[in-house]
Amino acid sequence: MRKLLIAGNWKMYKDRGEAIALAEGILECSSVGDSIDIAVFPPAVFIKEVADILRGSGVAVGAQNMHAEEEGAFTGEISSKMVLTTGGIMVILGHSERRNVFGEPNDFIRSKVKKAMTDNLMPVLCIGEKLEEREANRTEAVLNEQLDGSLRGISVKDADSIVLAYEPVWAIGTGVNATPEQAQGAHAFIRSWLRERYGDIADKLRILYGGSVKPANAEVLLLQPDVDGALIGGASLKAESFCEIISIAKTITNEAKW
Repeated sequence: MRKLLIAGNWKMYKDRGEAIALAEGILECSSVGDSIDIAVFPPAVFIKEVADILRGSGVAVGAQNMHAEEEGAFTGEISSKMVLTTGGIMVILGHSERRNVFGEPNDFIRSKVKKAMTDNLMPVLCIGEKLEEREANRTEAVLNEQLDGSLRGISVKDADSIVLAYEPVWAIGTGVNATPEQAQGAHAFIRSWLRERYGDIADKLRILYGGSVKPANAEVLLLQPDVDGALIGGASLKAESFCEIISIAKTITNEAKW
């Protein structure tokens, strides 16, 4: 049984006071020993304060990105050591905004995934196709290219070393989400790819869906057999909507999805 993971990516939103208030709101709907896993990814400047608020709650805190080097003249970047020493234990890598807005190629993402895993910082590796690629029936080809490029030569030996996140670019922040069938189809392909590369461990690795997830559509997406949670953007910026999705995930788990 794969434990559902509900993760909130706050992106470049919230000032200090708002970040603290959001963390405190999430604290109220989480508890140690929950039937699901919960994580939040605040802006880097707030990782320590958010981690301090959520310490002992069972909610993991992570960074939205990191550099592959230990340290150096990389103005504006943060390292795995910086994330870890401020209370972060996870990091989002390869998000479509990093790939398509900032131009990060697969080999650079791969170097960051490798560094994160070496330092016991759990990467959440994001992959996903653009609208024109889906319309051209290239979804699986794009996923194959991103998976191979981002994981080539990287060993995955246990289910807690990495999380995958399928985020169709055309569904991120657009209000349009993949249908349950589209999400399941992509997730099934990803799991098949992982099985060919890593064997039976693929059945234990979690694959999240990301792309306009909100309380209204969370249940039907989370009920898909290969969807193991959600990486949530906009709906994670309000404690009420994020906590509602958490509640939905708990109900699904308690009713024995698998």
